[in-house]
Amino acid sequence: MSTHKENVTIYNSLTGKKEKFTPLHDGFVGLYVCGPTVYSNVHLGNCRSFISFDVVYRYLTFLGYKVRYVRNITDVGHLVDDADQGEDKIAKKARLEKLEPMEIVQSYTVDFHKVLNQFNNIPPNIEPTATGHIIEQIEMVKAILANGFAYESNGSVYFDVEKYNESHPYGELSGRKIEDLISNTRDLDGQDEKRAPLDFALWKNASDEHLMKWPSPWGVGFPGWHLECSAMSTKYLGKQFDIHGGGMDLKFPHHECEIAQGTSANGESPVRYWMHGNMLTLNGKKMSKSTGNSILPEELFSGENDFMEKAFDPMVVRFFMMQAHYRSTLDFTSEALLAAEKGFNKLMDALSTLDKLEAKEKSSMDVSQLVDSFYQAMNDDFNAPILVANLFEAVKFINSVKDNKATVSKYDLALLQKEMHGFIVDVLGISAVQSASNDKLSPVMDLVLDLRQEARANKDWTTSDKIRDGLAAAGIVVKDGKDGSSWK
Repeated sequence: MSTHKENVTIYNSLTGKKEKFTPLHDGFVGLYVCGPTVYSNVHLGNCRSFISFDVVYRYLTFLGYKVRYVRNITDVGHLVDDADQGEDKIAKKARLEKLEPMEIVQSYTVDFHKVLNQFNNIPPNIEPTATGHIIEQIEMVKAILANGFAYESNGSVYFDVEKYNESHPYGELSGRKIEDLISNTRDLDGQDEKRAPLDFALWKNASDEHLMKWPSPWGVGFPGWHLECSAMSTKYLGKQFDIHGGGMDLKFPHHECEIAQGTSANGESPVRYWMHGNMLTLNGKKMSKSTGNSILPEELFSGENDFMEKAFDPMVVRFFMMQAHYRSTLDFTSEALLAAEKGFNKLMDALSTLDKLEAKEKSSMDVSQLVDSFYQAMNDDFNAPILVANLFEAVKFINSVKDNKATVSKYDLALLQKEMHGFIVDVLGISAVQSASNDKLSPVMDLVLDLRQEARANKDWTTSDKIRDGLAAAGIVVKDGKDGSSWK
């Protein structure tokens, strides 16, 4: 496994190329992922990003790294339209629903955790909130001011982008030139507080009616959205850490501003490998609440939506998300999910079959080479779709052994069992669908199959077929084998 550990490559958004992964501290990985702004139900696009980085976390842990995974909760400071002016997203929702902002935060944080738990995501090691780290954010603003990269204006503090750009390339992550950014910046209300339109808020002065605010050296106010991640990642992972992940939509301005803040406060660029996940589409179009082309995870699980033929289990949806590389777009359609469901069932059946196979003297296939292909796929920038394709090569072999068309040695069987379980369950986070009703259904099905077996023994094929066909109509498939009948 140590050789596999040394061959991990990551596509670094900062350099625009794949690079060999070498952590800052041998054997340890610092991973930070931008979490949700908890003012609404978590949407499917967000879930894809969190699932992608869950797989990254899982694989690095699987390789033997000790990973500290930090994912924040944004519960203040994220203004409408991701701007420096206007209303806080959470405060706006609280005003509309006539609730305390922290009631909104609690409600949607609980929803967020519930949905990710359904997707079998492992919780991060640390999940800090912006409101819980106001002191750290104020201290970071002080450091940026002391280093000459920010200025105070009417109780607010703004980052001086042009000053920073004199010594550091602002726009390096998103590939934007500062000249173009300046020429494209339009005047906004409240712009007179800033020296230049491109400057962004580190700390905002709060009006009397503003709901969420704290005392600071510059007056009563609240932190800027970009500042939160910089302060929390620095606190828990250090001035520089290994991997920062998030959706592609966060690259500019959010992550660009994080680089500027971290560099200005601490004297070095904060992140060594930037990773960005791509977006989801629904039936070939961008997911959007405003156009109605949108679906929530719960609507997908329940089947209560206008886009899908049926309900889909969270594990099937997770497996479907593995069909595209995290840097590629993924289109949700009913047909694609139905195909993924078939693939999922085939994979889980093979995993179950694998545990029952009998070993022979030698293998008719190079199993170690097959297993190496699993590692090669994931070492190539966490390429889950290639891993899935390679797992299905293993499925073919497993089914051939089951049908006595191939053989596997005792050593190879143990290796395949260990690695198939490892990559499917531990790395991809896929587990068998457990129906809540199965526990109650099992004794009933045992009785039904006993009655069908009696009918078969008595050569009463009409009754036997009637039972089988009736169960099939109810969505229960009966399989007859040499060891008796089974159902699913």
